[in-house]
Amino acid sequence: MTSPPFRADHVGSLLRPAALLTARADRAAGRISPEELRSVEDTAIREVVAAQRAAGLSAATDGEFRRTSWHMDFIYRLGGISASDESIKVKFRNAAGGLEFTSAALRVDGPIRLTETVFADDFAFLRDVAGDAITPKLTIPSPSMVHYRGGLAALDPNVYPDEEAFWADLSAAYAQQVAAVAELGCRYLQLDDTSLAYLNDPAQRAELAARGDDAEHQHLRYIRQINSALAGRPESLRVTTHMCRGNFRSSWAAEGGYDFVAEALFSELAVDGFFLEYDDPRSGSFAPLRFVPPGKMVVLGLVTTKRGELESKDDLKRRLDEAAKYVPIEQLCLSPQCGFSSTVEGNALTHDEQFAKLALIVEVAQEVWG
Repeated sequence: MTSPPFRADHVGSLLRPAALLTARADRAAGRISPEELRSVEDTAIREVVAAQRAAGLSAATDGEFRRTSWHMDFIYRLGGISASDESIKVKFRNAAGGLEFTSAALRVDGPIRLTETVFADDFAFLRDVAGDAITPKLTIPSPSMVHYRGGLAALDPNVYPDEEAFWADLSAAYAQQVAAVAELGCRYLQLDDTSLAYLNDPAQRAELAARGDDAEHQHLRYIRQINSALAGRPESLRVTTHMCRGNFRSSWAAEGGYDFVAEALFSELAVDGFFLEYDDPRSGSFAPLRFVPPGKMVVLGLVTTKRGELESKDDLKRRLDEAAKYVPIEQLCLSPQCGFSSTVEGNALTHDEQFAKLALIVEVAQEVWG
C-alpha cells in the first residue's frame, strides 16, 4: 500500500530509551537546560526513526519522546484550557491486580482557541529526519478527550453558559490545527481516542451518567465533533483514529467489545482508517466490523504491547481470517493493540521485545498481503 494506514503499522508511542529518561530527570531537577534536553530528545528520535525503518515499517513516529503523556501535553496547549487544582484518578487493571493513575484535571476557563500549531516544531523535526525514506506520522488526542476528561463540570459557566458554543469552538480549533499540520507537510495524522472505546463499557457509561452526561448518546456527539474538525482537511491528508481501553504500565481501564458504538462509529466517522484494540478477550468479537463500509481500512491491533511474549504467526493469521468474515481482507491491516509507552513510564517489556513485535507485524503483513 502506498498511502496510510499501511498493512504493517503501529499506533505511535515507543519505549523511552534510558538516556532520555535520565535527561528528563536531570531537567526536572534543574541539572540541565531545556536546550540540552531537546538535544538528547533529537538524538533519541533520530535513532528510533532509523529503528522503525530497519524493522520494515512504512510509517514512523517520534515515539512521542517529547511528551509525558499521549494526550495532556497537547490538550494543555490549547487556548482556554488550564490545569485544575483538582486531580483525576483513573483505576487501571492488569493480570496481577490493579493500580491507579493520577493526573491534574483540566479546566476550561477561557474561550477554546488555537494559539499556536501544537507540536509544530516536533513534527517538523520528525518530517526532516524521515525524509523520503519513511512516512512521518503525527499523533494527537481527538477533540473528544477534552470533554471526556471533565465533562460539563470542567466548563466555566461564565465562559460557556451554552455547551453548543464550547463544541463549536473546540471543533474550530481542531480544524485549524489539522489545516496547519497539513501545511507543514503532514500526510498521516492520527486522532487518539480512548473515549469511543470506553463508552462500550457499561461501568464507564454509569460513571458518566452519574456526573450528568448523556452517556447513552455521547458517542454520537463525539462523532459529529470529530467530523466537524476534519471537514475542511485537504485530500492529501490521511486521517485515522485509534481506540483502546486504556494503556498505562501494561494495564487497562475499560472492557467490552465495540458493539455499543460500532454502527454509528464505522458508518459515520469521517476518517480513512480505524486502529482497533483486539489483543485479548476483553476486546470482544470481530462481529462489530460488519458495519465497516467499503473503502475504510481497519488496522487490527492483534499484537499486545502489554507484555513481551511474542505472538505466533499462525495465531495472527488465524485471527485475520476470523476478522475477514466480517470485513474483506483487502480492508485489513495489522498493528500492535496500542502504543508501547502511552505515558513516559512505558509498558512492562524491553526495547528488544518491542522491536521484535514490530518486525513480526511486518513479516506477517508481507506473508498475508504480499
